[in-house]
Amino acid sequence: MRRMWRRSLLAAICVWLLSGGAASAQAIAQAGTGQRQAAAPNGERPQEKTEAETAGDSRDVAATQSDRPSGANWAEMQRRYKGAFVLSGPKPSRQVALTFDDVPDSRYTPLVLNVLKQQKVKATFFVVGSRALKAPALVRRIHDEGHAIGNHSFNHPDFSKMGIGGMSEQIRSTEAALQRSVGFVPRLIRPPYGEIKNSQLDWAQKQGYTVVNWDVDSSDWRQLGAQTVFLNVTRSVRPGSIILLHAGGGTGQNLYGTVQALPKLIAWLRSHHYEPVTLPELLQLPESK
Repeated sequence: MRRMWRRSLLAAICVWLLSGGAASAQAIAQAGTGQRQAAAPNGERPQEKTEAETAGDSRDVAATQSDRPSGANWAEMQRRYKGAFVLSGPKPSRQVALTFDDVPDSRYTPLVLNVLKQQKVKATFFVVGSRALKAPALVRRIHDEGHAIGNHSFNHPDFSKMGIGGMSEQIRSTEAALQRSVGFVPRLIRPPYGEIKNSQLDWAQKQGYTVVNWDVDSSDWRQLGAQTVFLNVTRSVRPGSIILLHAGGGTGQNLYGTVQALPKLIAWLRSHHYEPVTLPELLQLPESK
């Protein structure tokens, strides 16, 4: 009898422990899930930085912020194609060049031109031919206000994914649009995304063009705020720098950060004894072929 009572008691205790243990395990699992859920937003944040985090990043912005290829391969191209492929101007000079891609754009190009006029600064604008055909008056305004003009292809393809014939057609089509609006053919070419192959550089060099990329990327194409655009440039600029900015964008792309950053950026450059000039002035080249 006593044995039967002990067995019953032991069974009851086991049932109680098992039920309590299961409840505890469930509670732990729920707590762990809650912790993971709470941590998830922080875990995802590095993939999409806030402006404050980007501004606080002390790494070399020009080398790390952009997904575009640059660095050693561009430096090698510059050595191989001296004078035909350029990343920056003369180092002894305190001159720097502000360059604006993807123009004309009726949303942002006039705003950028207004700031440059107020600040009495001349810059270089790289024109997309298909846009020039739609807004020739805006291209003429760029030219009439004393800014330099370069060729940025006809519809912004990746040159490295096409042959010399395709690239040549892009250049010539834009030249026709610019000949119609401003009456000359630019010497300067900037390949979309900075992408170009050696064989294409061979062709450009033989044709008398100068291909110009950059050594400072503002990353404004990421739709950054004004302070981040400002910091991206000022952390990387040096004598002779060619600074990549945008005065035109795609559908829905927000470049107001660029417009808002410009007055402060120009003031900073001047206070640090830099002189903003056009690319032809920096590189001592004619604007037209």
